[in-house]
Amino acid sequence: MSERETVVPEVARVASDLIRFDTSNYGGGRANGEREAAEYVGAYLEELGLDTDYYEPVERRTNVCARVPGRNPDKPALILHGHLDVVPAVAEDWSVDPFAGEIRDGILWGRGAVDMKDMDAMILTSVADLLRAGEQPERDVVVTFFADEENGGVEGSARVIQDRPEWFAGATEAISEVGGYSIAVGDRRAYLLQVGEKALIWIKLIARGRAGHGSGLHPDNAVTRLAEAVTRLGRTEWPIRLTDTTAALLAGLAEITGDDAGDPDALALRTGAASSFIRSTLRTTTNPTGLTAGYKHNVIPDRAEALIDVRVLPGTEAAALADIRRIIGDGVDIEIVHQDIGLEVPFAGDLVDAMIAQLDRHDPGVPVVPYLMGGGTDNKALSTLGISGYGFAPLRLPADLDFTGMFHGVDERVPVDALEFGRRVLADLLRTY
Repeated sequence: MSERETVVPEVARVASDLIRFDTSNYGGGRANGEREAAEYVGAYLEELGLDTDYYEPVERRTNVCARVPGRNPDKPALILHGHLDVVPAVAEDWSVDPFAGEIRDGILWGRGAVDMKDMDAMILTSVADLLRAGEQPERDVVVTFFADEENGGVEGSARVIQDRPEWFAGATEAISEVGGYSIAVGDRRAYLLQVGEKALIWIKLIARGRAGHGSGLHPDNAVTRLAEAVTRLGRTEWPIRLTDTTAALLAGLAEITGDDAGDPDALALRTGAASSFIRSTLRTTTNPTGLTAGYKHNVIPDRAEALIDVRVLPGTEAAALADIRRIIGDGVDIEIVHQDIGLEVPFAGDLVDAMIAQLDRHDPGVPVVPYLMGGGTDNKALSTLGISGYGFAPLRLPADLDFTGMFHGVDERVPVDALEFGRRVLADLLRTY
């Protein structure tokens, strides 16, 4: 028998099953679709005795929701949500088939093992733990799985919030991905609890020039003009600007390490593999991600385009765009392809206390610090309903695993025992909060 058939716990089997649905999302409305994965999730919830509701605003872009009745319906409901789509994977770049859901030597491999079919499985199995034992959560829990998160939720959470807001009636708080996992801080372990997200601005730079023969003298070259602008923007070293969350993060890291020298980048570097992830949250980032120009080797085109992924601190969107216009200079236009909001909620309150308490129960004495996520989640859409969102996908990880480096990377993988840890933490949180 295979390892998967003999010794693998349910949370890993469910995550593996979800990985085998190729829900690749290419952006701009091009996607394989989440329908089969949503039907799998819905069937799982229905087997637990729950009623499910599906919403497919665009063909094959399927969202699913179920409400778990709590012992105290007078308390505000809690949302547990995940997304079912993944970014594409080029199989030739991977050590394994990215959509096989392979479990090898106690490690689950595949696209979505980190972002975020691991958390999807933890949500499902933590709810199953309670219901199969004849228990109820402390309050109503709204379990929701969205489509299209990897494209900003345009055909997923944004449409659900617009057309199915009743799914979230009575809810005030939400838990989702990209937080609650452990990192190495020097020779110690710490957990990051995500209480904020940078704003996303996807822009397109457009340079225009005069078309002509590739052999001529041609100073009015759109490709050259674009390349210069992309280089200036991509090489810009944006200054550090702290928010309440990142200031608290640095204070926590200083306490853990005993380093209070006041250099944010140096302090962030003490987090090892997670440092790139953390340093990006201290400043604006502007990363070129695509170039398009030309159609023949000896023809100078009259238009060239570049895609830039811009992530800015909450509340600085207008100032960042003004800086970008100044940096790229004249002769290049900016088109905003997609823009969303930044978020920041307090690292305080009953839910935060409950999440910290459960981490301490399952991993005693390990510090928990807040952080501002450099990317974004469907918490942004829920925030328009007045719902406070947190990143809490609890995973106790090996110190040498570059977990943050695998988001949208190759060879995504997560230890099975980390998934088991997360399932237990979430289940106990539902029992007590």
